[in-house]
Amino acid sequence: MKALLVLCFGFVAFAFAGESVFSGSDLSLLLALSVAGGVIGLGIAALGGAIGMGNAAAATIAGTARNPGIGGKLLGTMFIALALIEAQVIYTLVFAIIAIYGNPFLPESKMIVEAFQALLG
Repeated sequence: MKALLVLCFGFVAFAFAGESVFSGSDLSLLLALSVAGGVIGLGIAALGGAIGMGNAAAATIAGTARNPGIGGKLLGTMFIALALIEAQVIYTLVFAIIAIYGNPFLPESKMIVEAFQALLG
């Protein structure tokens, strides 16, 4: 656990390594925090998804060992559960991409937001 914490702090330090962050530019700080938040959020989501997939596979194997006759049904249900777990990780990836590239607090992304609003109606 300590290694994971040190790794997270290392990634955050890497995001803050830009020269303009230390010159007082709030825009660079916002960009660095967006990247750090996206990376940390995606890492936590991937970790949770991996734990959930491992638990689902273990439960399926245990159920098949207890009753081999329903192994096919358990396998189909497990694949559906794995797809739903992976969908949650993909949603987090989408939120991370929005936080990094489509951040509404950045001046450049106001044009992108206005373009999407024009497309939607």
